[in-house]
Amino acid sequence: MATMQNSFAPEYFEVIHPLNDVAEQKCSSEGLGHIAMTPAVRISLTVLRGYLILMTLMLGYHVLDLAGVVHSIR
Repeated sequence: MATMQNSFAPEYFEVIHPLNDVAEQKCSSEGLGHIAMTPAVRISLTVLRGYLILMTLMLGYHVLDLAGVVHSIR
């Protein structure tokens, strides 16, 4: 029967919590300027803005309805 020799030495890693780790140098965005938006990105952001405004208005209406303010207006 052939025997297999294992010459692999296991590596050990020390796990360090991010709060206890040494702070790294952050990248500076100073002097980068504006990023050019493609028309598709501009349309997507406009649609997202409209959606968020609509949802905010619907939430406001629902809160006013639950508070009983909407029923007194009708």
